[in-house]
Amino acid sequence: MAPAFDDLSLDELRARRSAKWATYPADVLPAWVAEMDFALAEPVRAALQGALDRDDCGYPSPGALGDAFAGFAGRRHGWSVDPAAVMLAGDVVVAIAESLRLLTAPGDGVVVNPPVYPPFFSTIRALDRRVVEAPLAATPAGWELDLDALERAFADGARTFLLCNPHNPSGRVFTRAELEPVAALAGRYGVTVVADEIHAALTLSGATFVPFATLGLARTVTITSASKAWNLAGLKCAVIVPEAALRDELAPAQTLRYHAGHLGVLASVAAYEHGEPWLDELVAYLDGNRRAVGELVAQLLPSVHYVPPEGGYLAWLDCRALGLGDDPSQAFLERGRVALSPGPAFGSQGRGFARLNFATSRAILTDAIGRIASAVASEGD
Repeated sequence: MAPAFDDLSLDELRARRSAKWATYPADVLPAWVAEMDFALAEPVRAALQGALDRDDCGYPSPGALGDAFAGFAGRRHGWSVDPAAVMLAGDVVVAIAESLRLLTAPGDGVVVNPPVYPPFFSTIRALDRRVVEAPLAATPAGWELDLDALERAFADGARTFLLCNPHNPSGRVFTRAELEPVAALAGRYGVTVVADEIHAALTLSGATFVPFATLGLARTVTITSASKAWNLAGLKCAVIVPEAALRDELAPAQTLRYHAGHLGVLASVAAYEHGEPWLDELVAYLDGNRRAVGELVAQLLPSVHYVPPEGGYLAWLDCRALGLGDDPSQAFLERGRVALSPGPAFGSQGRGFARLNFATSRAILTDAIGRIASAVASEGD
């Protein structure tokens, strides 16, 4: 157990002004948005402090980001990336929106796998594109890609697939055996895959992350960021990596570099180049928290079904047996004073579910699940 991850003060956390800690009253324990509670990795902190010491807060330049990301992708995932192909953006959602704007036309269908990250729906609709659902298949072992549903969507004319891997909120890290048929289907129907791989660096023990770009589909664009693994969302830096066949189509997205944050670029370079030892400790700690969620749910919430995630730090809790309606997070908030992400926001397949963020200390995590159990108990009184 890493003391730096386990030694957190609620008073110090509540002094933060980020969305996680500023959205709810002080008596609410926030376990909702995908933001970690841990201190920054020292190489990241040093890079930011150095910039402040130089009064270096100007406009962003990609600088060493392409080389830094390519080196990390190669070491971590065996993915050979051309540093010159790496484009800078402010965040993953903005990068997805611009990629879809450039690769599709109004009215086109974009395939997603709900339950899935809520901004997928709103981004597609804001562009006047159609959301085409190919829901994950619920199996006794967990959630799986439904190849038949994907093929139906492609056969009906959808030519873009927005893939979330590792998947949010289920935590699935799709295997090569699962992804290869997807690439084959996409190739057969002329489908472009836009792969959101922001949680890839947080793949937990027992799973192996496979970058979609390594599967040989020419029309693939990968979008990711250091923001989840190193907790840098507020610094605004993401990368777009189009395969060679898409580079001309996505060239106008180069303008997104001006919407990124200079400090975000510096922090991301430091994370990719020097942050892996810290990341390894973090992943080991999250692995322990993943197990702790299972133990606490089994002890305190035996009616809740929990399939441990394979990547990330989000627990997708099936609360349907509790009888709390479509959005059990409301009861947890009102009666337990703990905030989780509402399941229905992830699509109709999320009704009766809630998403718990376990990227915190073991003590705070225990408190959060205890509050959920108290809310359930009070419902039965």
